[in-house]
Amino acid sequence: MKEKFLHYVWQYKLLHQPKLYSAQNEKITIINCGVYNTNSGPDFLNAKIQIDNQLWYGNIEIHIKSSDWYTHKHETDSNYDAVILHVVWENDAEVFMKNNKPIPTLELNDKVDGNILKNYQSLVYQNSNWIPCGKQISKVNSFTLENWLERLFFERLEQKSKFILELLSETNNDYEAVLFQMLAKNFGLKVNSEAFLKLSKSFSFSVLRKVRHKEVEISALLFGQGGFLKDDVDIFFYKNLKNEYKYLKHKYLLKPLKKEYFQFFRMRPSNFPTIRIAQLSALYCKHQNLFAEVLKSENIEFLYDLFDIKVHPFWKSHYTFKKESKKSSKKLSKSFIDLVIINTIIPLKYVYFKSKGILKEEELLSLMKSLKPERNSIITNFENLKVKCDNSYASQSLLQLKNRYCDAKRCLECAIGDQLVKAQ
Repeated sequence: MKEKFLHYVWQYKLLHQPKLYSAQNEKITIINCGVYNTNSGPDFLNAKIQIDNQLWYGNIEIHIKSSDWYTHKHETDSNYDAVILHVVWENDAEVFMKNNKPIPTLELNDKVDGNILKNYQSLVYQNSNWIPCGKQISKVNSFTLENWLERLFFERLEQKSKFILELLSETNNDYEAVLFQMLAKNFGLKVNSEAFLKLSKSFSFSVLRKVRHKEVEISALLFGQGGFLKDDVDIFFYKNLKNEYKYLKHKYLLKPLKKEYFQFFRMRPSNFPTIRIAQLSALYCKHQNLFAEVLKSENIEFLYDLFDIKVHPFWKSHYTFKKESKKSSKKLSKSFIDLVIINTIIPLKYVYFKSKGILKEEELLSLMKSLKPERNSIITNFENLKVKCDNSYASQSLLQLKNRYCDAKRCLECAIGDQLVKAQ
């Protein structure tokens, strides 16, 4: 038995006996269960119950065993002085208030609906399934599932918002600067994300604003700050960038990173840091006010066009500065742009709209539903359980479900688990 289950039973009044009596044989009528407390202190606050003929307002504390009151030293904690009812699974010891009167105690082990207890145990104690409800999730009605997935999607956006708000705080609410930092992080993909973020923070965005009108200057800034212009390479393009960076470094008192921060090993050439920096340079050379353009985007075609860039001709025949290769356009693929939209554009627009008190949830949902779902083992496993995943909105929601609820067995906080536990 877990306390979380007892919290759930109390919160939703899942007691099958119409008449309740305390361990002291007092009649108990639950009028208001109180507000679930996720902080320290009693489990439910501001409850309203009637004990015999007396109406009580106060807090509810819940334990597996009544003796846990003393195990947790509540008798010495003033936060528990206003407890009006002790709810327990097993009443194994009498608990007294400071005036030496016993605290009214409600024992639940014979009062919980047997079907609910059985359903709960089949979820929480099922360790052989990939997720606790693996054998039952396909039975959940579509209305419950669809509403829960939408809530999970916005919960995931809220989670991503925390990082964006940190960046906004660091940049004095400069959305253009934060967009650049988030794009840089995304352009680095998983392997180089932190290195690219470090690169984007290694200089003031005001410098980029001043140089982004000329491709050679913005390229020199990004490659120079990344530590890629310290070698002696006998190529005109490289020498030109190196000379330009020398000037920028002196003018803006720049401090470059170490090239060793960036990983090339076991990466596809199209994902080399040099190519991603070249693409990022081209993007900011093409758009002078990128965040303003992002805000105007209401459909996926607009965003695809926004990220349709052409790298400097040098990079069409190179993956690094030193070695020539077969010519290719080095354009951003649609799958890469999709990742940028999912991880940068949608979360940043969400934070911006929210800060302005603007509700554009349908616009964000429409954008997400127009993107293909991510392909990974989690999504594949959900599809094997007959859970549809037709677009990126669904895949993002399912990732949130698996990582935040299923893995932690938070079934009682999940709409799917809630329906399965209460099923008759």
